[in-house]
Amino acid sequence: MATSHRRLAVTCTGTVLAAFLAAAAAVPAPGFASERGGTGGTGTSGAAKPPPAANPAFGTFTDSGARGVQAIARTQQWLGGTDLRVGHTYLPGGSWSDIEGQVDFLQPWAQWKQARAGRLFVLNVPMLDDNEGHVPDDQVRAELRQGAAGQFDAHYKTLAQRLVDIGVPDTVIVLGWEMNGTTYTGRCGPDPASWKAYWKRIVGAMRSVPGQKFRFDFAPSRGRDAVPWTQCYPGDHVVDIVGMDSYDQPPGSTFEQEVKQPYGLQDHVDFAAAHGKPISYPEWGLFRNGDNPAYMRAMLKWIDTYKPVYNTLTDYCPHGVWQCKRNPQSAQVFRDALYGRGEHPVRPPSRPTGPPAEPTKPTEPTKPPTGGRDCTPLSLGDWLDSWFGGSVCIPMSWWQKWY
Repeated sequence: MATSHRRLAVTCTGTVLAAFLAAAAAVPAPGFASERGGTGGTGTSGAAKPPPAANPAFGTFTDSGARGVQAIARTQQWLGGTDLRVGHTYLPGGSWSDIEGQVDFLQPWAQWKQARAGRLFVLNVPMLDDNEGHVPDDQVRAELRQGAAGQFDAHYKTLAQRLVDIGVPDTVIVLGWEMNGTTYTGRCGPDPASWKAYWKRIVGAMRSVPGQKFRFDFAPSRGRDAVPWTQCYPGDHVVDIVGMDSYDQPPGSTFEQEVKQPYGLQDHVDFAAAHGKPISYPEWGLFRNGDNPAYMRAMLKWIDTYKPVYNTLTDYCPHGVWQCKRNPQSAQVFRDALYGRGEHPVRPPSRPTGPPAEPTKPTEPTKPPTGGRDCTPLSLGDWLDSWFGGSVCIPMSWWQKWY
């Protein structure tokens, strides 16, 4: 998918553990074979699940820099104090200096993570400079081969050392994300063999730094795109998590089609299960199908079923719910499912609080779902109820539009 919205010229780019099941769209049971003729099809037909995370974490991506850190608390307030345990950002990829990770860019995220136990820092890292420069395939091919030969190792050792030095040695590294597409310079299609060899060089370089505890997340975009993502998988010894970026967009006008499409959501979980890897959803949200509460319910249910290590909703227009007034129905689904379920719930503020990116726009009131005659409890399963500390109660009166 096009990702100019994630470009870090000024800012670079950008979930959830719940299932809002009332009136939810049906999600097909696992059962779609993932044997597609690529190098990594599993053919498991949903017979197994990936290893579930013991303590799944969710967050939202609102902005790449310090404003994104600040927005976490404001999003939590909108959710009635529900904890967002994932801080997710993207290194700019304009130059090798960017990819080495400037301390002033990384430090606010490190401080946020260190402020409370149990938080997770997720960092998307480009594999080549000029990462959104529309570099032609022949140049990409040449640079991938240079990387596979070790020419760029020093840049990744510098990044690894900086992450260790600022106190985030356990960062989840989403390396070369959406490699099966055409948007990024560090893509796989021009030379899959060299891309895989280069991935191994980067992982080796970063793991060579004393004190590191990085986990590496292999995260294609949903679907085949320019090349089957299974052809890019570099091997179990250099991948810790098998992720997927999945937006509500074609191919697929329904969630079921997004599940069943070649190299789609079912193939993703089947592939991860066959390789014994947990999963993640580093990016997900709305896109080309507009405000789609049925998709939101189904994706929340899918996440609850497969329990990824983490997931982050991309939360700005057109994808998001808190920062994007275009999606009020999906925002209601998201908010009702997650409201007030953290360890430290907050009281609704006397005045509404809007997103940092648009401080002057009208913002939503923070009236929480309440019990009583106007509220119906939902059973979301033992795992969710235990995580939330009780059952979710959904107000039956249609909420007030907050924008």
